[in-house]
Amino acid sequence: MSAALLDDSLDQNVELWKIKRLIKSLEACRGNGTSMISLLIPPKDQIAPVSKKIADELGTATNIKSRVTRQSVITALTSVQARLKLYNRVPPNGLVIYCGEIMTEDGKEKKVNIDFEPFKPINASLYLCDNKFHIEALSALLADDTKFGFIIMDGNGALFGTLQGNTRDIITKFGVELPKKHGRGGQSSVRFARLRMEKRHNYLRKVAETATNVFLTNDKCNVTGLVLAGSADFKTELSRSDMFDPRLQTKVLKIVDVSYGGENGFNQAIELSTDCLQNVKFIQEKKLICRYFDEIAKDTGLYCFGIDDTLRALEAGAVEILIVWENLDIVRYVLRNPSGENKVLYLKPEQAKDKSFFINKDTGMELEVEEQMQLLEWFANNYKNFGTNLQIVTDRSQEGSQFCKGFGGIGGLMRYKLDLQNHDFDEEFNDINYDDYDF
Repeated sequence: MSAALLDDSLDQNVELWKIKRLIKSLEACRGNGTSMISLLIPPKDQIAPVSKKIADELGTATNIKSRVTRQSVITALTSVQARLKLYNRVPPNGLVIYCGEIMTEDGKEKKVNIDFEPFKPINASLYLCDNKFHIEALSALLADDTKFGFIIMDGNGALFGTLQGNTRDIITKFGVELPKKHGRGGQSSVRFARLRMEKRHNYLRKVAETATNVFLTNDKCNVTGLVLAGSADFKTELSRSDMFDPRLQTKVLKIVDVSYGGENGFNQAIELSTDCLQNVKFIQEKKLICRYFDEIAKDTGLYCFGIDDTLRALEAGAVEILIVWENLDIVRYVLRNPSGENKVLYLKPEQAKDKSFFINKDTGMELEVEEQMQLLEWFANNYKNFGTNLQIVTDRSQEGSQFCKGFGGIGGLMRYKLDLQNHDFDEEFNDINYDDYDF
C-alpha cells in the first residue's frame, strides 16, 4: 500500500471517529416542539431550490399558534438560511445541517448550529422539523462497505457469520448428529454406510440452502467474499458440491482448517484468513496492537504508554503511530493563572471532581478554565502537528481489551528510542513543564 493511500485510510479512521462522536451527541439532544431542524442535501442537488424551500417554511412558521414554539422554529430556520448562504454550491460529498434549540441537563435552552461536508457522499435527501435531530443517514455512513461471510462447519453443526470493519456478527447456527464410522453390522454394514452417507448428504444440503438464504439478497451476494472453515472434509465437499449456489462459489476467498467448531472456530477462522482480509479494520487493529505488544515483549524501547510518557514522546516528535482507545475518558483542561500563564491538566472524570487541581497552590486562588476538551478529540484535531499517525482502536478484540485495561488505552510506537525518564529535551522544549501532566 502506498504512503498516500495509507494516509487516506488513517485520515478516514479519524473522520469515522468524529462522525461517531457527533452522532452520539446529536442523538442525545432533545428540544421543545418542532424547533430542531435536520437538513441533508445530496451532492448533485442545488442550493437555490433548498433556500427557496426554507424561505417558504419561514412564511408558514408564522402561523404556529404557540409563541415559544413559533419563535424557536423561526430562529432555527433563519440560522439554516444563514448557513446555506455560506455555500455557492453543494460540496462534492453533500451537505449536512443541524440547527435548533436543545434542552441542556440543567433545563436551560442552548442553540446548536452545525454544518459540514461528510467524509463520503451522502445519498439521502432530508428536511425535517422535530423535537430531535434525525441522524439515520449519518449512521449509514459508518457502515464499512467491505463485509465478509464465514461458514464454519464440522461434524457437530454449522455456524454462519459476517465480519464487517471491527464488528463480528453471528447470523445463525444449528447442530447436527451424524453417525460415526464403525466396523459393526455384519451383512448390514453396507446399509449402515449408506445411511451415514445419506445423512452427510442431507447435512451438506442444509448448509448449502442456509448459505443461500443468509448470503444472497435479491439474487445478489451481500458479502464481498466467503471463507469456508471446519475441522473435517465438510468444507471442501461443500465448495465442490453442486448444491452450493454458483453465485456463492465464485465468492469463496479461502478454505481454512480450524481446530474447533462454533464460535471458537469462527474466531480462529478470522485469524487464519488475515491474508485475504487485509483491509478489514478488525484485522488491522489486531495486527497493530500485536506489533505494539511485540515491541514491549522484546523491550526494544520503541514504545510508550501512559499519558505522561506518550505526551513527552509526542512533544519530541518521536511517536510514529499514536494508539488511543475510542472511549478514552481523559479530559484536557487549559487553566489560566491570574498572572496570565497557562497550565495544562489531563484528568479523568473522578479526578476532575477534586477542586484542588483547579487552585493555584502558591496563591490559593481558583484558576480559570480557558479550554475543556476530550483528550481524544484534541488528538484528532492536532495529531498532524506532531508528525504522527493517529489510530483509534476498540476493546472488542482480546488484544484491544488488554491494551485498554492494561495500558490505560493510550500508547504509541516510536521512530527511535527516547529516555522518557531522564531525557534532556532540546532548547525548544525547555520551557515545557511536564509536572502539569497529571493523571
